[in-house]
Amino acid sequence: MPDIAIPYGAYWSTPFVRWQGALAHLHSLRFAAHVAQRALARRGLPLQAIDHGVLGTTVPQRGAFYGLPWLMGLVGAPGVAGPTIAQACATGARALQSAAAEVREGGAQVALVVTADRTSNGPHLYYPAPDAPGGQGESENWILDNFERDPFVNIAMVDAAERVAHKHGIGMARQHAVVLERYAQYADALADDSAFLRRFMDLPFDVPDARFAKLRGTLQGDEGVHATTAEKLATLAPVRAGGTVSYASQTHPADGSAGMLVTTAERARELSTNPGIAIRVLGFGQARVEPGFMPEAPVPAAQRALAAAGLALADIDAIKTHNPFVVNDIVLADAFGIATERINRFGSSLVWGHPQAPTGLRSIIELIEELALRGGGHGLFTGCAAGDTGMAVVLHVGDAA
Repeated sequence: MPDIAIPYGAYWSTPFVRWQGALAHLHSLRFAAHVAQRALARRGLPLQAIDHGVLGTTVPQRGAFYGLPWLMGLVGAPGVAGPTIAQACATGARALQSAAAEVREGGAQVALVVTADRTSNGPHLYYPAPDAPGGQGESENWILDNFERDPFVNIAMVDAAERVAHKHGIGMARQHAVVLERYAQYADALADDSAFLRRFMDLPFDVPDARFAKLRGTLQGDEGVHATTAEKLATLAPVRAGGTVSYASQTHPADGSAGMLVTTAERARELSTNPGIAIRVLGFGQARVEPGFMPEAPVPAAQRALAAAGLALADIDAIKTHNPFVVNDIVLADAFGIATERINRFGSSLVWGHPQAPTGLRSIIELIEELALRGGGHGLFTGCAAGDTGMAVVLHVGDAA
């Protein structure tokens, strides 16, 4: 079976925008197709080379029933088919795994992965109940209701973080210390006119109107990231009375999209913006932990991905995480016996936000670029997802043979 590769430079992310911000008016799938079409053209990547697609999305939009086939039609490749995947914040890693499996099994040569979500103005759903007294059904706010209640464990996501903080003895002071660390890492991504972000993000970024007919505004980078200092953190109270998790030590909902090509090593050289750099996907891992302890899930997921790749943590040169709570990173660092500053150089979702499906894919893209900057090496991405689950990916960046 062929080695699975990602062509260097054949990926992109929009800026991530805090919900109800500059992207709140855009249909997430139409927007993702708009971005993908332009990103492919800007990188000189031919649409006709793509023979498979994977769409990752977790927040329904009007017409989303048609999923990937609709998106590929909007992109300009109406002959391309493939699945639509929703696995909460593990969607980006899962979409990458799905594309890798299709290529590995010979079902495709070049797969396009697109991830998209808009947490702003999420749908309000009504579920009919004709057998209920008076026929009264039930309604659901897709975003807020699910943040506030896991239907299996009957707790909010922040309560899962508090459970893990209590179990591992992680107080507010330690959480806030790592929060400051994460913001300092993100500041490195903004240095030299956001030089790191410009490696994969097309800046300045034009924001279209809702009809994709006119320019509505321009973004210079992520929107809605608040400046954070030790003095400001010291004034914060925990979200839950008697708890340890503050609003600063958790991420915020956001809007955005990200995309990537997945192919064979041979095709990757043809499609790369720098054929001298090779990116190989080495292994994936999935895990589910004790109900109500979601922030622990990245640890066993990472262990399984490392085992699948035949590597140990000592072999890993860079680590990125999806960290909706800073507790996630502290637990991961302690489990592997490493310093928290080894994790998430140049930033993480704790800082730039949480559009769900694109979150993990952007982190994987940043992992690739971090490794490219250091001259190559092995990288690990791991993160948690709703339902006390986690997904992880191990890859290698190095010189092309």
